[in-house]
Amino acid sequence: MSQEDQKRWNKKYQNSPIPNTPIKLVTSFASQATKGYALDVACGMGRHSRYLASLGFEVDALDISSVAIASLQNIPHVHPIEVDFDSYRLTKNYYDLIISTFFLNRELFPQMIEALKIDGILIYETFVYHPDNDTAPSNRSFLLEEGELMEAFDGLCEIVYYEEYWTKDMKGNKSMKASMVARKR
Repeated sequence: MSQEDQKRWNKKYQNSPIPNTPIKLVTSFASQATKGYALDVACGMGRHSRYLASLGFEVDALDISSVAIASLQNIPHVHPIEVDFDSYRLTKNYYDLIISTFFLNRELFPQMIEALKIDGILIYETFVYHPDNDTAPSNRSFLLEEGELMEAFDGLCEIVYYEEYWTKDMKGNKSMKASMVARKR
């Protein structure tokens, strides 16, 4: 990432309505993790960080946006940290739960596994490339290929749940997404 990325995300968080409720995948599976330390990768404005803190987790909320990180200051049990994921390294064997939603940096996949404690849970959801997508990131490198998320973690973790599916936003625009819950063994 770069200063251009930071500027772009700061502008987005300042000027666009951002969802503030956690996604169903997180609310359905976060409670399966041991209460302890959680990591919210590319946390944005912190909808998942806040939710995890309400469940009793100590949450490291990481994002490149200074606007996002500033919005999470002084929230009990949430530890906002401004990072550049191109150079930041996750702490090994530290987290009971890691969440990453609508962010894709394939180079983080091995770090995520290493950062989980044994029996730790990884919850991951993001967009999948499909020519029929109406709404999704325009840069294909920010989109998974079909089956890619499962392939990246299968054999390294126990896949608890996996689905690739179509969804529609409030305007009726459709996009393909992949959802996964995996446990480190």
